[in-house]
Amino acid sequence: MLLLGSGIKGISIQKMSEEIAAMLNVTENSLLLENLEKIKGVGKSRALAIAAAIELGRRKNCHLRAVIKQPPDIIPYIKHYSIEPKEHFVCISLNGAHEIIQIHVTSIGTQNKTLVHPREIFSTAVKENAAAIILCHNHPSGNCEPSAQDIETTGILCEGSKLLGITVLDHIIIAGDSYFSFAEHKLLLK
Repeated sequence: MLLLGSGIKGISIQKMSEEIAAMLNVTENSLLLENLEKIKGVGKSRALAIAAAIELGRRKNCHLRAVIKQPPDIIPYIKHYSIEPKEHFVCISLNGAHEIIQIHVTSIGTQNKTLVHPREIFSTAVKENAAAIILCHNHPSGNCEPSAQDIETTGILCEGSKLLGITVLDHIIIAGDSYFSFAEHKLLLK
């Protein structure tokens, strides 16, 4: 209803919204605009606004339920952080089947460091009933090798995870087109 703004003479905004929602459930993406425009009161600009909102939602949630079996599987969902000019620390929560529940930015720092605390990392994972997490942060410098601080922080977070029963599957550092996986380099504490 917010996208539509108002109804038209003889058709309330609620009735129009219900028709659109019903049509969305049975329409293929290739026919979306055509079918939206068939609904009385939905012209080209309203159809485009609705299609744009649907596409934005699809892109924002494309990672949900993706299965992560190995470090490269997560890269497409976090790669966009590699171009950020400040360090972003990200926590990816996963269920018992290692499907992505959600991706959260837990901290934004400066050009070469960010403050990370177990409380912020695990609070969301606990709320989401996550069985595991993957940690990630970017290095704006372009060098994805871990610093001594990165290694120390990862160790602290792995220790905290044991107390909560949430497995840290990996800590990935991304920079440009490359990444460093703590799991691949056997740097995670078990």
